[in-house]
Amino acid sequence: MKFFSKNKKSAIEAKDAAQWIAFGPVIFQVARVLRNKGILKLIEDSGTSGITNEAIAEKLNMSHYGVRVLLESGLGLGLVLVNDKKYTLGKVGYFILHDPLTITNMDFIHDVNYKGLFYLDESIEKGTAAGLKEWGDWPTIYEGLSHLPAHVQKSWFSFDHFFSDDAFPKVLPMVYNGGVKKLLDIGGNTGKWAIASTKFDPDVHITIMDLPGQLNVAMKRIEELGLTDRVDFNPVNILDETVQFPKGFDVIWMSQFLDCFSEAQIVSILKRCYDALDENGTVIILEPYWDRQKFETAAFCLQQTSIYFTALANGNSQMYSAEVFMKCVTDSGFDIIEETDHIGLSQTLIKCKKRK
Repeated sequence: MKFFSKNKKSAIEAKDAAQWIAFGPVIFQVARVLRNKGILKLIEDSGTSGITNEAIAEKLNMSHYGVRVLLESGLGLGLVLVNDKKYTLGKVGYFILHDPLTITNMDFIHDVNYKGLFYLDESIEKGTAAGLKEWGDWPTIYEGLSHLPAHVQKSWFSFDHFFSDDAFPKVLPMVYNGGVKKLLDIGGNTGKWAIASTKFDPDVHITIMDLPGQLNVAMKRIEELGLTDRVDFNPVNILDETVQFPKGFDVIWMSQFLDCFSEAQIVSILKRCYDALDENGTVIILEPYWDRQKFETAAFCLQQTSIYFTALANGNSQMYSAEVFMKCVTDSGFDIIEETDHIGLSQTLIKCKKRK
């Protein structure tokens, strides 16, 4: 909340920002095309001497007109600079080309979200993922994930993993520090946490519980690695409230999973976790909360990601604030016994025990 309590722009700066918003779709597509067509890379390779519009068009077999309108738009975005009719790379252009976070976000927004975001108003009005109709006829994107085109799946998984992969090495010692031998990984997706766990602790046994489509990907990877004796699979629709969670686990683990559900659904899932654990069991949750970020840009990225959930994922979830999320945890009968912020890019780890 600390970043968003005061006006920080002058009136002129605010009006400028409003124009960036008004032309947002144009700005996004220009930057993407300049990147994907190789124009920014060609300009970067030209160094400080720069390169003309005509030379770019000739080298890339594009029309002079097409290159010109893209570059002139790119000037206003700080992507490129021009002197004596020669273009050099701007600072913003450098990050569009090379920053992993920017590349991941841009691909995710274009490949997964762009067309579906047109239906955001309908999604807000109906409480359903109206934009998902651009991809198929499923109640949520998760049922259809394995049916999406390959390049869309790639961008979806790259986005999903980008924000957890750098956190896993940091949290593994925090999870397996108390004799944990049996762990239930709810929403285990492609099996990344399970695989990382087996490498970290030779004695741990994991059960992944997720939708059948996601588990098929995890199963294949687990088999390739020869880990079938240490990883089991439980294919279920976790939204089905009649599904009871298996017992006998030391820890129930959920990483970037509960943000895929509404507040009421989060409470339902956690209550079933409560019923599955004995008095010594622990629920450990890894999630990014926009109001727990060190940097305003990180909070901004999470706030905007919420709109993906609204328009395309399911229509009723988001990247939560810690304030809203922690209430779901306590409403389900758990006490939060430990919280660790600023793990990796954006994550918070919380450990929960049954309230006594």
